[in-house]
Amino acid sequence: MEIPPQLQCLFSAEIEEDGESFVVDVPENEVQTGDLEAGKTYRVALFATESSPQQRSAGSQSTRAQGPPVEEGETRRVEIEDIGEQGDGVARVERGYVVIVPDAELGERVAIEVHDVQSNVAFAEVTERLPLNE
Repeated sequence: MEIPPQLQCLFSAEIEEDGESFVVDVPENEVQTGDLEAGKTYRVALFATESSPQQRSAGSQSTRAQGPPVEEGETRRVEIEDIGEQGDGVARVERGYVVIVPDAELGERVAIEVHDVQSNVAFAEVTERLPLNE
């Protein structure tokens, strides 16, 4: 499955029935992580959590897909796609997972080292500034 770069957040939630409607609560930290705003309309996709025979045969791949796609100490090359409220660079990697990169400029390509990984966001330091065409 291809995940579009416009993905703002990804999380697991239970669906509740409310009369003739169904409700999915979006955790506040997910709204703060992305550029989501209350009262605006967003496209929502739902995926079943029960694994199919094909998913079960994928084994460790599906386990890895459920956790953060980065690890502490990992190095990567990323593009800074946004600037956060605190002025830090924001990069998105697999599945729209957010990596906060202080001292990075919008549109800049940088090599980073991840130093803190949380369930919905990671923090990294710039190790090298890269040419835009690399």
